[in-house]
Amino acid sequence: MEEDLCRPFMFHSSSYKNGHVGFCGSIKQSPSDFVVTEIDTSGQLVTEIAKDLKSKDTLSERLKICQQDCKRPRLSSPELCIEEQCCDIPDGSDLCTAKCFPPSTRGVGDLEDSNIFVRQLDKVTTLDSLLDDSVCEQLRLFACNTKETWNSKSEPAAHPSEFSLGPVLEKKTRASLHCAIRQQYPFLITVTKCDEIVVKANQDYQELCNLVSEEEACGFLKFLDARTEDSKFAFKPDGNKEHRKKVHHFISKKFGKLVETKSFPDSQQNVVVVVRFRERSGFRKRANADRRVKQEIYTAFTLRKENMETLEAIGCLSSELGVLPSDFSYTGIKDKKAITYQAMVVKKVTPKRLKELGRSIEKKGIYVANVRSASQPLKLGQLQGNHFNIIVRNLKQHSNDCSASLKERIVEAIENVKKNGFINYYGPQRFGQGQNVQTDQIGLALLNEELVKAVRLFFTPEDTDDPVNKAKKYFLQTEDAKGTLAMLPDFKVREKMLLRALNRYGINQEGCCQGWLSIPHSMRIFYVQAYCSKIWNEAASYRIKTYGTKVVNGDLIFAEESTANSSLIAKVHVVTSAEEMANKYTINQVILPMAGYSIQYPANSVGEWYHKRLARDGLQACKFRLPALQLNVPGCYRHILKYPHNLLYRFLKDNENEKVIGDSPLEDSVTFLSMSFWLDPSCYATVCLGEIMKCDI
Repeated sequence: MEEDLCRPFMFHSSSYKNGHVGFCGSIKQSPSDFVVTEIDTSGQLVTEIAKDLKSKDTLSERLKICQQDCKRPRLSSPELCIEEQCCDIPDGSDLCTAKCFPPSTRGVGDLEDSNIFVRQLDKVTTLDSLLDDSVCEQLRLFACNTKETWNSKSEPAAHPSEFSLGPVLEKKTRASLHCAIRQQYPFLITVTKCDEIVVKANQDYQELCNLVSEEEACGFLKFLDARTEDSKFAFKPDGNKEHRKKVHHFISKKFGKLVETKSFPDSQQNVVVVVRFRERSGFRKRANADRRVKQEIYTAFTLRKENMETLEAIGCLSSELGVLPSDFSYTGIKDKKAITYQAMVVKKVTPKRLKELGRSIEKKGIYVANVRSASQPLKLGQLQGNHFNIIVRNLKQHSNDCSASLKERIVEAIENVKKNGFINYYGPQRFGQGQNVQTDQIGLALLNEELVKAVRLFFTPEDTDDPVNKAKKYFLQTEDAKGTLAMLPDFKVREKMLLRALNRYGINQEGCCQGWLSIPHSMRIFYVQAYCSKIWNEAASYRIKTYGTKVVNGDLIFAEESTANSSLIAKVHVVTSAEEMANKYTINQVILPMAGYSIQYPANSVGEWYHKRLARDGLQACKFRLPALQLNVPGCYRHILKYPHNLLYRFLKDNENEKVIGDSPLEDSVTFLSMSFWLDPSCYATVCLGEIMKCDI
């Protein structure tokens, strides 16, 4: 119990809703002592979902899925493991998804010939057919002057910085002009201002010419503008690894949302940097007759895990299936030291393929059941709650309690919490219980944009010598991202993603930013939310200590007239002095905000506390927008008080928990208490138990 009930209360100084004495005991001595089962939105336990849905599938549908599954490239396929064998940055590229390029049917040395867009340039409308001869000549002179200015060491004051083609009203004509100018003069860019096309120097071209030849820079920008699907562009062979890194880095920084890069050896064992468009780039739409809509495959299943974090289980599954952790969706993260059952959906994997995992994952404490096709992913919070079956062992009274029997204390405590509820603190698993560095510390570093510090906190090892912690110690001592990658097991997906990016971009502010961006959004936001949860715990403690359970002027409750489309601020109502005097509201209606940029703080001393507390950590409302990390934290609201539903309990003997004592007095051999109840989403059973037992041992 020490590990589970001590951590959450250190944030709120043992503030409780109820005044009973409580008792001592211990939980989670084995995973089977703490069983968590998710309740779906229809109120059904996920373990009760029908296991056999084959009757709903037609033979043709099953054949279609199998064919799609066979065609899907797998990362573990030998012919696709180019990255490990020949890439100059092992396991790394600017691809945060760590996907390999499909092998070419020709030699890599012929990649320059595979620039398909070159063969299509003759189809582009020429400038001569779009512009008058005089305008074409002026544009040519502007282009020449621009190049001369770059090549000259003199001041560019003699030449204008931009050239206007004048108003072009027809939208299709403007589009053709943009394309034709950029293809003929790739060192220029075009913009539209109020139907007028303006031509300027392309600064990206000038920067790229500092890394590669003008010929390569022109070819690359033409390739970029053409955006021909399935085309590739290859720079000239380059034997300098550091120089190749600079090329990778430049393209990722400037055009990373559109293209991805990879290094391959050519037939002479030189290394070539190859560029291709990302799958979701804005490729031009094909004609409807040629377009093939690819239906995304989703497979739903029930995940059973034992003594493992949810994100770690996802890491194992993604490694086995050859997909990304971000391809998995779930409704919430479950306890580590427990047996848990939760709904999950994975995309790009068929039910047949998931079932084939079998014993390979069971050895790791992971089991999948109720495997079936699904139409869409899950969303966080898309559940009715969680059901808990808990065994509390080593029951005894507090050392200074002699006024009542142990059974009386237990019954009193449980009945009080059933009636009065408990303070809705976030539990220890939210912060990484027992770890040297808590997740909220990483979240604070991210919010303050101390990204190098956040990386070092992320890799802080625990006090054990297992392979993972050895790798973390090695990284902190050497900052050798490449060497650390080789030391980590495959299922440590988050760590590997981060290290690949650090190996590519370096362990500095910009490199660490790329590293955090390589981790799926749901994992990045997890750390920030942990910090916000810590602040909420402290705020709830302050609120209860300052005002008790009385609803006071300035408290927040949910507004009765708010709708689902209302803004966050419109969803809340501020309690007035008149409402306080009339005792219009009760404590179970009071809410507190999770910190963010779109929430309203209480209009009393609790609101003042929030501002002072966040300022102490260097945070203001604007700090909850992090464009560099693609994180926005609007905030939300959470009830101070919650209640356990259907709370049942019984006393068990010591002989394998078989005999129920019921209402008979506790005997020496009776040391177990069995409890079952369910809680609303985002409520923690360890916190409910803490309110019942008031025990830190």
